[in-house]
Amino acid sequence: MPNFFPRHTLELHIVEPKAFRRISFSLAEMALVTGVLVRVYRVFVLTHGPTNWLFIGLTVAVGAVFLLGMVTAHLANFPLSQYLWRAPLFAAAEVAAEMGTSALLIALGREANGTVRAHWDDWIGMGLNALLVRGGIIMLWAALLAGAIQVARRTVGEEEEGKTAELSEQRE
Repeated sequence: MPNFFPRHTLELHIVEPKAFRRISFSLAEMALVTGVLVRVYRVFVLTHGPTNWLFIGLTVAVGAVFLLGMVTAHLANFPLSQYLWRAPLFAAAEVAAEMGTSALLIALGREANGTVRAHWDDWIGMGLNALLVRGGIIMLWAALLAGAIQVARRTVGEEEEGKTAELSEQRE
């Protein structure tokens, strides 16, 4: 017979979540990590790599998968009712972290704006562009994710109701 109730509390083993899982609960930490990595990836991969369309398309796709993966990893920890405020706040914090990284890169002379080096005059426009593009992508993804979750819950709920009805009929 298995021992479900240990005799001493020392026998209890508390399972701590892994480091990434702990970070994924924090909106600020996830957005900060995402913003910094997206900006650094954008600057060093897109501006220093080949200029053919295949390479650019693949690197943009990898960046989008990373961005949406981080958003999904964060939102998956919370109920759908919290998506309404978590997604816009995540987008704003991600863009703020991205623009902080951009400011540091401009100060170091490493930030690119198209094919030329970015200057402080470009920073506000780059921030608005990041907010529109990345913020829009995050909001659209959160809406699609919420819709998919709602459909899955409804479908699974209907299947479970059907199984419950069948079991109750069999018992009678």
